[in-house]
Amino acid sequence: MAESKEFREQGKEMVEYIAGYIDTIEKRPPLAQVEPGYLSKLIPNAAPQKPDKWEDIMKDVEKVIMPGVTHWHSPHFHAYFPTGNSFPAILGDMLSDVIGCIGFTWIASPACTELETVVMDWLGKAIGLPEEFLAEGNGKGGGVIQGTASEATLVSFLAAKMKRIRKELESQPDKDQYDVLPKLVAYTSDQAHSSVMRASLIASIRMRSLPSNEENALRGNVLQKAIEEDKAKGLIPFFVCATLGTTAFCAFDNLTELGQICEKENIWMHVDAAYAGTAFLCPEFRYLLKGVKYATSFNFNPHKWMRINFDCSAMWVKDEDDLVHAFHVDPSYLKHKHQGAVKDFRHWQIPLGRRFRSLKLWFVLRMMGIEKLQEHVRKAMQLAHDFEKLVLSDSRFEIVGSVILGLVCFRLKDSNEINEKLLKEINNSGKIHLVHSTEKETYFLRFAVCASSTEQKHVQYAWKIIQELTNSLLNGIPPSI
Repeated sequence: MAESKEFREQGKEMVEYIAGYIDTIEKRPPLAQVEPGYLSKLIPNAAPQKPDKWEDIMKDVEKVIMPGVTHWHSPHFHAYFPTGNSFPAILGDMLSDVIGCIGFTWIASPACTELETVVMDWLGKAIGLPEEFLAEGNGKGGGVIQGTASEATLVSFLAAKMKRIRKELESQPDKDQYDVLPKLVAYTSDQAHSSVMRASLIASIRMRSLPSNEENALRGNVLQKAIEEDKAKGLIPFFVCATLGTTAFCAFDNLTELGQICEKENIWMHVDAAYAGTAFLCPEFRYLLKGVKYATSFNFNPHKWMRINFDCSAMWVKDEDDLVHAFHVDPSYLKHKHQGAVKDFRHWQIPLGRRFRSLKLWFVLRMMGIEKLQEHVRKAMQLAHDFEKLVLSDSRFEIVGSVILGLVCFRLKDSNEINEKLLKEINNSGKIHLVHSTEKETYFLRFAVCASSTEQKHVQYAWKIIQELTNSLLNGIPPSI
């Protein structure tokens, strides 16, 4: 067919372009240097009536698209947390795209459901999750790929809500769920990701943000006090979201203390390990996972640090019925002859449709192997400690919080305004990209080791840029960069 012939030619050219982009990404500014509205000035204001030439489209990729791209996979990108990428993951996504199934039920594409079930068990074992979370175990556990950690938190939150409502109505048959809803209360740390609070807004359920300690961790005594206060008011505590690797500091809540309280109070504990979860591939870092046995659900993002491109958020539950009972809607057109004997992942998520995302996870695990992924994690953590040493070598700076994984929080020993100006100069330089955070009215900069291609020379280069811009800012010395 003519179309497949063209696709082969254009596909080869696109693969060459992709490989070349990755090979030369270091030469591009990590942060897009454009102003709002730039793109509309570069393209027509209406779609073409007849096909454009492939050659012209590819020219416009560089002319129109690339100037407005912030290059997350540049070794000079040190903002936020990593977003994963690798050639094996890209290959897996290519196959997913061409299969193009919408795997909402087992029968819609059996391989889509069954591969996901198997590789989620692979991954659960690789990071050291208890057997109760695995599909192959003796219980009702299992894993599912969500789009993001935000979705996983919302799914667990809604499932916990419905589970508690069902329990309350068992003893109060004269009531309905709308009598129970106003009494429900959930808890998280003041260091939790904004998506946790957003889940409570979507569900219209109150969420208490509890104070963290000096190590930016939520401890059991704080949770217990809040629960006792709310029970005295006639409220019903039902959900706790604990975080492993917070966004601001990469801090770790005390799962053992929180989990023991949740077990005693019959509260669902969800663990959000979006960034940090990949570190648990390395046995030496699983001490950070201590207490996960108390969790009802657990989530991390392979699409952050595990070389898998967005979107791929791994979520496990101890009892799949908790999800199925919360989201079960069963129209006749979705039923099939194997109903009830197999997993239908539409009952485990918010949307009906779902991509064949397990392919890229399968490709990465097979083509890279656990050992290579462990090397990737260890390298990033070593680079973070290298940067920490550079910061500590300059008496003008201080480290904020602890350097545990691949994130270093630091600031000038000066006013918030000076630190804010420094970050602005760093990002305006176009050489490296950082972001900030603020905690207890203290403004600080975050340096994350993000790209898989980041090496020690890039860390040293980043520090050189930071020092030169600091000299310019504090001493009026023009930067040489």
